[in-house]
Amino acid sequence: MIRDVVKDQMLLSIKSVPADKNDLPVVIDLLDTLKANADHCVGMAANMIGVRKTILAARINGKFIVMINPVITERSKQIIQTSEGCLCLSGSRPVTRNIMIKVDYFDRKFNRKKGIYRGIEAQIIQHEIDHFNGIII
Repeated sequence: MIRDVVKDQMLLSIKSVPADKNDLPVVIDLLDTLKANADHCVGMAANMIGVRKTILAARINGKFIVMINPVITERSKQIIQTSEGCLCLSGSRPVTRNIMIKVDYFDRKFNRKKGIYRGIEAQIIQHEIDHFNGIII
């Protein structure tokens, strides 16, 4: 189900909690909402649809993926200064992001996964993980 995007910064500033198998319906709603906004959005955190769980959906290499309870386990020392937008806010803001990250997470079937992400993909994941911590660009 496509959900409305939360724009209330007070709600978005509340930290998310780990997800479990009972949260799988959230995964579907998050993917549906991301796909509905795909012309101007590449990633979403669950709190953006009003669910304070550590679930993100993103378009990586042209595919929609889900990361449940992702944890960045390694970051490159090399960083980039860039600007990002967010469906929750108007305009864009300057950010600093690591160019490469390693991430441990569960997929939508709760299989353990690991991935190395670089460039824009790393940027998207870092942005959404910031949402889990109540950080809005």
